[in-house]
Amino acid sequence: MADIKMKSVDAVIIGFGWTGAIMAKELTEAGLKVVALERGPNRDTYPEGAYPKSIDELTQNSRHALFQDMSKSTLTIRHKPDDQAAPYRQLAAFLPGTGVGGAGLHWSGCHWRITPEELRIRSHYEERYGKNFIPEDMTLQDWGVTYEELEPHFDFAEKVFGTAGQAYKVNGKVVGAGNPFDADRSSEFPLPPMRNTYSAELFRKAAAEVGYHPFSIPSANASAPYTNPYGCQMAPCTFCGFCSGYACYNYSKASPNVNILPALRLVPHFELRAECNVVEIQTDSTGKKATGVLYVDSQGNRVTQPADLVILGTFAYNNAHMMLVSKIGTPYDPKTGQGTIGKNFCYQNENSVSVFFDNDKYTNPFIGAGGNGVACDDFNADHFDHGPLGFVGGSPLWVNQSGSKPISGVGLPSGTPAWGSAWKKAVKDTYTHVLSMNAHGTNMPFRDCYLDLDPEYTDYLGRPLLRLTFDWHENDIKMIRYAVGKMQKIAEAMNPKAIKVSVKNFGEQFDSRHYQTTHMGGGVIMGDNPATSAVNRYLQSWDVSNLFVVGSSAFPQGLGYNPTGTVAALTYWSAKAIREQYLKNPGPLVRA
Repeated sequence: MADIKMKSVDAVIIGFGWTGAIMAKELTEAGLKVVALERGPNRDTYPEGAYPKSIDELTQNSRHALFQDMSKSTLTIRHKPDDQAAPYRQLAAFLPGTGVGGAGLHWSGCHWRITPEELRIRSHYEERYGKNFIPEDMTLQDWGVTYEELEPHFDFAEKVFGTAGQAYKVNGKVVGAGNPFDADRSSEFPLPPMRNTYSAELFRKAAAEVGYHPFSIPSANASAPYTNPYGCQMAPCTFCGFCSGYACYNYSKASPNVNILPALRLVPHFELRAECNVVEIQTDSTGKKATGVLYVDSQGNRVTQPADLVILGTFAYNNAHMMLVSKIGTPYDPKTGQGTIGKNFCYQNENSVSVFFDNDKYTNPFIGAGGNGVACDDFNADHFDHGPLGFVGGSPLWVNQSGSKPISGVGLPSGTPAWGSAWKKAVKDTYTHVLSMNAHGTNMPFRDCYLDLDPEYTDYLGRPLLRLTFDWHENDIKMIRYAVGKMQKIAEAMNPKAIKVSVKNFGEQFDSRHYQTTHMGGGVIMGDNPATSAVNRYLQSWDVSNLFVVGSSAFPQGLGYNPTGTVAALTYWSAKAIREQYLKNPGPLVRA
């Protein structure tokens, strides 16, 4: 195949999910000529979301039509640094997207803001509980940006996404029955909260009865017809139940494809190229300036795309992989604690409680929407006293009924056989009478949880695979068992005929065979010190000043909330710095 060199552009974006789409819109508004490169195929509401094929569970969610092709790109996994890593060959524990829109095409739609104390988490815990409270091997650090700085970007992102919700406090004034633990907002949500399923209302009632503070989950599933600031339109959600893992056929779920791409298509100085797999970010002889990228197109041609500015916006751990194979920054070494690329890999820490009712109480779990539900935040972040508990972190508790599918969505009581007539009878007896609630907990970073290059396995392009070293720690187990215990009180207040508790036990290891969430972070973390972070407060590489790395890879620790809302706000924050500071005076925006 040929080697091709393209004409230079002002900016090249690697990856076209939420971060790539937001950056493309912001940079083209600044007048830049922008090329976005997406390794997967072109995707959109049509044909991927075309009804009825889009709600085929076997094709979409069981056979992973919209997800990463593991035969071309995967990673290896191990629990400890001394273990032998093995390739992750079948999607299970997490489901990265591929194609235009990325995971933003098939996400659920829960749209949260990070809490102010989590942005300065180490400082906050040390001030409240003392420096010795944080375990020595927990590599916790502040983010380098404040909630007040991010708030305008949270606000604008919600308007772009068409987020439905109920605010609690706007400009210091209590305005409604939202989350009383929320930080102040500058405006209301653009849409009113979604109507709730019966399960969510049962949760609301029971949570209030035990003294918690339930509220409607902020949802990027439109509760009414909506036109966003870019002129992109959404239709109201129909609660079809085929949301998380599916492209929305009704234009009701926010996605880069629905909420940004239609506006970008009208921009003459923007180009989106699909099926272009970036091999590396190229740098000059000093290694301090990016000159563009090298990618392989769908015909196998090796294409060089020169650019003055490079934006890396792929899936969380893929950002770290690209930095490592491009030899940008210093790889993290868990033995010395030195280096930053690959540091602080973090995940979600989730467990559940299911309740089963008599046959006269119908929960109808086949109804649902990805971001719909009711939550309580009493045990999230630092909204409760951690002092006597001995762990860092927390968890929101919620019923988020997105639609239980015929194949994968059957919840059964403990002791039910896995097959046969007794299994069939249990499915028949319980399917429309079960309610599931989740503790969606944090995952703190530890010295021995990180990303690096595998010395043995390579991808189809000959590059080393990324290696994930990760396991649960005692802090994770303490936190989630505490949160699930609080959630079990809600279950008991519902007076069901049976309760099933699923919670991690001490000593339990990370199991890559069972789905939890796709909420991963870290690896290219942000901070105020190049010795402990890979990018500065504007997500600009400390090592290569014309490279910005956006996405949840910047998170120094895992959140209790879903990451997308914070990812979007950080991307708008970074884009503002590029437009208002970097383009006027290219170079480091923060001096080390």
